[in-house]
Amino acid sequence: MIFLLISFLFGLAGGACGKVKGSSFVLWFLLSAIPPYIGVVAALLFRSERDEPRRACPRCGKVVPVHDALCTRCGYELEFPADPAPPAALAGS
Repeated sequence: MIFLLISFLFGLAGGACGKVKGSSFVLWFLLSAIPPYIGVVAALLFRSERDEPRRACPRCGKVVPVHDALCTRCGYELEFPADPAPPAALAGS
């Protein structure tokens, strides 16, 4: 019974860490609850997808990650920019 409680609490912690970093809560909850200690460490070390450089689509203006080849809103084919904007520069747009 204690192990289930510990697993549940570690699952919540891992899920919250994953959600804060821009990933799925359910995925990180399961990864953290099944192997309790390993999952939380993995969620803490997981890279944040919010820190990736982004750019605005020239056709519709949607902000997309630099590595996307197509705009997910309008389907415009995007060229790789010479100097991508840092994530904070487009946050206010």
